[in-house]
Formats: sequence, structure tokens, C-alpha cells
Amino acid sequence: MMNNIFVTLYKDFAEKIDSGILAPGSKLPSEHDLAQHYEITRETVRKGLNLLAQNGYIHKVKGKGSFVLERDRYNFPVSGLVSYKEMTERMGKLSNTLVYVTECTHAGEFISKQLQISADTKVWRVVRAREIDGERIILDIDFLLASVVPHLSKEITGQSIYEYLEKELNLKISYAKKVISVERATGMDYEYMDIGEDTHVVVVRGYVHLEDTTLFQYSESRHRLDKFQFVDFARRENTLSF
Repeated sequence: MMNNIFVTLYKDFAEKIDSGILAPGSKLPSEHDLAQHYEITRETVRKGLNLLAQNGYIHKVKGKGSFVLERDRYNFPVSGLVSYKEMTERMGKLSNTLVYVTECTHAGEFISKQLQISADTKVWRVVRAREIDGERIILDIDFLLASVVPHLSKEITGQSIYEYLEKELNLKISYAKKVISVERATGMDYEYMDIGEDTHVVVVRGYVHLEDTTLFQYSESRHRLDKFQFVDFARRENTLSF
């Protein structure tokens, strides 16, 4: 448990920054004060602060402390593992999830290659449209290993799958590889999204792993071109050469 407290510290301050409780330019408590408050070592505090810095929440100034950075709450985060529910809550947007498919089926040839499993392995297939301000601008297509997620329902997929996995199944979702491309729109895009006469969509493919490195989810998040910009927060590391 002690090893995970830095994640608690990270989430506490990320929520305060996202909600506006901590405004841009605000200074965080010192490492000493944080260590006392969370009853952890300063090394563990640094892990939490480093995670905040890596995700663009704070800037650490040597000898002065950690300061909150300006953040655009309307950007869609690519580098982090953020659920749609968490994203829209941060954006403060009126949103709705339309569930079209929640079914347990065989993986088939394409998905078996993505998840590195046999074609007859059972997976959950979930198809959902994300509606923001009355427009369906995102189509999410997810495949999850049934051996990891034995049960799903339309009620669950209409809310937050990650919330269900973490709070009900106690799974630890750890990291993902993401591939971003602009591709020609498919029949499903035209059927389940409001893309008008657009001929292309932005596709974010995700390969999501549990803490034990199990690859358990393949996802395609398909976005209308005019509605989202994809951002990452990059920090240049110190180097001895030019």
C-alpha cells in the first residue's frame, strides 16, 4: 500500500488543479510538508510530484518549489489513460454516451492479432458513440478479454468501463501504447457519428495493459476532425551534449 501512496498524492493534486481549486501559478506545499501530511518519505513525495510534472500539471523549479501550470481543459489527452467520463467532467461539457453494442463474441482474425490471442478466444465487443452538446463526435470501439472481464452490461458500458474495472473488479490498469492516424471514414463512422460530408476521421488505437503487463484491451477511438485537438506535454531532459 505504501508504494502506491504517491499515486494518491498525484490524484489529489491533479483533481485540485483540474477543478480550479489550485489556480495556475499556485505553489504546492513543500516536500517536507507533503511528507508529513501523507505520512510518507520525501522520496515517495518526489515520485508523486514527478508524475504531476510529467503530465503537465506542475513545473518544478530547483530551490523554489513546485508551481501549477496553465492547462487547457478542452484538449483531449493522448498520453494519459483517461476515461471518457473523466475527460468530460474536466471539460465541464454536457455529454451523453450512446451504447450500440455490448456483446461477448469470438475475437476473430483481426482482433486476435491486436490482442495476441487465438481467434476463438472470447472477448467483449463494445461500440459506443460519444455525444457532446448534442452532436455525436466520437465513436469508441473496444475489445476486452472476457477472461479478465467476465461480465459487462449495457448499464456498465453506458457509464464508465474503467470505473467498473477498477472499483468493482479491483483491476489495476497500468499503461497503454497509442497509435494516432488520420483515416478515411467508414460506414460505421457515417452511421454512428454526425460527420456530415467529412471524408476522414482521426483514429486513436490503444493497446492497454494491466499492472501485471497483461494486454487486455484493444480500442479504436474515432474522432470528428473539427472537434478535437490531440495534445501531449513534452519536457526536455537535461543533457550534457548538444
